[in-house]
Amino acid sequence: MAKVRIYKIAEQLGMPTHDVIEMLRGLGADVKNHMSGIDEELIELLRDELRFQRKKAEETRRRKERTLTIQELLPLKEIPRLLDTSLDDLVSELADKYVVFDMNKPLPPLVLERLVRSRGWEVEWKDGLRETAVQSLVAQIGTRPPIVAILGHVDHGKTTLLDGIRQSRVAAAEVGGITQKIGAYQIEVAGRKITFIDTPGHEAFTTMRARGAQVTDIAILVVAADDGVMPQTVEAIQHAQAAEVTLLVAINKVDKMGVNPDRVKQQLSEHGVIPEDWGGDVICVNISALQKKGIEELLEMVLLQADLLELTARIDGFALGTVIESRLDRGKGPVATVLVKEGTIRVGDSFIAGSTWGRVRVLANDLGKPVKEAGPAVPVEVAGFSDLPPAGTRIMVVEDDKIARLIGEKRMKAEREKNLVGTGVHKTTLEDLLEPDEQGEKELNIVLKADLQGSAEAIEKALSRLGDKDVAIRFIAKGVGNINEADIMLASASSGIVIGFNAKASQEVLRTAKREGVDVRTYRIIYDVIDDIEHAVKGMAVPVMEEAALGKADVRAVFKIPRSGTIAGSYVTEGKVDRGSLVRVIRRGEILAEGERIASLKRFKDDVREVTMGYECGIGLENFQDYEEGDILEVYQIREKK
Repeated sequence: MAKVRIYKIAEQLGMPTHDVIEMLRGLGADVKNHMSGIDEELIELLRDELRFQRKKAEETRRRKERTLTIQELLPLKEIPRLLDTSLDDLVSELADKYVVFDMNKPLPPLVLERLVRSRGWEVEWKDGLRETAVQSLVAQIGTRPPIVAILGHVDHGKTTLLDGIRQSRVAAAEVGGITQKIGAYQIEVAGRKITFIDTPGHEAFTTMRARGAQVTDIAILVVAADDGVMPQTVEAIQHAQAAEVTLLVAINKVDKMGVNPDRVKQQLSEHGVIPEDWGGDVICVNISALQKKGIEELLEMVLLQADLLELTARIDGFALGTVIESRLDRGKGPVATVLVKEGTIRVGDSFIAGSTWGRVRVLANDLGKPVKEAGPAVPVEVAGFSDLPPAGTRIMVVEDDKIARLIGEKRMKAEREKNLVGTGVHKTTLEDLLEPDEQGEKELNIVLKADLQGSAEAIEKALSRLGDKDVAIRFIAKGVGNINEADIMLASASSGIVIGFNAKASQEVLRTAKREGVDVRTYRIIYDVIDDIEHAVKGMAVPVMEEAALGKADVRAVFKIPRSGTIAGSYVTEGKVDRGSLVRVIRRGEILAEGERIASLKRFKDDVREVTMGYECGIGLENFQDYEEGDILEVYQIREKK
């Protein structure tokens, strides 16, 4: 095959001869001058390389055209002009990402880069400007106090422990000696501060996590040595593990005669909490909250864990925090206990909290004394909200009232639109397992409640075998008793479902489940549980039955009628009562009977098909006659879900 001289190739490619020679030498060709000849294979290789270089040059040119060059640190108010957007849209976008912003200060480098890239641009920093901006942010970072939650079973001494820590009489002031609300307190130990959150059990702890607000660093599990691990203790362990917080155990009431702390440790180890002196990683401290013994050692362990966690936060600038609780005060209006996460909140600051906004009119510390400001990990009561924010709502300070109102109104509009089409928050249901998943393995998180511990263990063992390479089955909680709101909130926080085996759920609990988007399934036969999960895992659709609430009636009197049995003289308070429907009997908050069909329904002496709200009636059930005045009858039907 004849060779072609280089000057001819240069003419064809429209390139200078010396450039062609340099490219050929770069490809390993032995060429001396423009008269050298090369074969067709090398010419094609040269063309490929030339196409690649031209494509690369074009991409570089386009990238430069879409590159924002940062030559100086600009304040936020100058950024919309560079990004060709409005300031209102930009601050709303930042607020939705919970990025604290100040109109007269530059944005953090990474935040600016994400804003630019989301619009299809690239960022180029000049002369080490990015490093300078990062260092200025690092200079604002400081060590913050640890935030500690107190969890455990009722009457195991949670509030008495805080009473001993604070040297106050909190426990004596509580109704019945039981904590009725959430409190946040800060103490000082050896010149260092610790923030405590006292929760009623663990419900609020999980409610906040369900809303995406993880505020706790360390959880202290209080277990009474004379009582041992109880159902709420187990639930508290499960909630702490699901939240992935560091766990410490305070074995309380060791001053009592005959108690054995090792028995508590043995029970804890059965639930995956292995004490440090047993070869695990959980520190256990023996205490007597009532006699204030062992508390000092417990606090030392808290500070030790805080050192290992290396807790830091931004000290200066606008504050970002979380609402721990809220209430309506007769003199102050809506007020909320806020735990500051970073920055500093001051009297007079404008803020946004969910779709609620306002201006800080009063700040008070945990002792009720007015303060002018509060920094990271400091709990304060804030007055000045336009409306009550729910627990777990994130609060952030903004430039002024105008910005707060702008963001709040946008969020309110978004919430209204979301309510028209559904919750907008996706939770896992069994039906989700039937849908194709392009991302590979799915995970089914289960909260299991049963009538007996043995039943719960049998179901857990049976269902665990059903997982395969496509669906992983994980039990995030397992317990004995009826389904309660804490189970719903734990499932919501973990995007899981609730399964009840001979465990009942009241209409209030079911309403909470519906609001949170949690799938609740109740069963009486263990094989039905296994079949439903197995069908879902294998992708086989099965009929789904759901409960439809009809109404509610209060039992005002009880009548014994010859040949008719016992009749509940009732007043319909909600909806309606239909003959033939099912009834759930509730007495003092506990479900006494469920699934009892209405056999007779009367208005005075007449048989009727239904009685609506506001009317009295006599209700007779097929297999239940043990009524008491004050019982609540929840009326419902079981229908196939469309």
